[in-house]
Amino acid sequence: MPASKQTFFFVVSDLAKARGQVPSLSYSGNSSESFAAQLQAALREPGLWERWRSMQPDPDAVDPLLGASDPQAVVEAHQADLHCDVKITTVLPHAVLKHRLGLLIGANWTLRDVSAA
Repeated sequence: MPASKQTFFFVVSDLAKARGQVPSLSYSGNSSESFAAQLQAALREPGLWERWRSMQPDPDAVDPLLGASDPQAVVEAHQADLHCDVKITTVLPHAVLKHRLGLLIGANWTLRDVSAA
């Protein structure tokens, strides 16, 4: 049975300063629209995960479930003052979202709510 869609709501306190620890994998834009596009691509396609995996000491030891993608994932982001409100609708589990967000913007986000989509 396929995973059910969920909607995750989170906030990025200061998108302009939100970056991951590895510059080549990190978010590189400066607007809520560019962040939504980069995150949506990271959830829909395995490219970001594959680049991260290739950097690991033993890429074959990395849990392949962490590399899941959802071609139907939808990301919306809206800037409000310094913070950015983000809504993700996907079948991907929280662990995958957390990993991709960590690569893109580090720990600069806070999960606010999760609901069935």
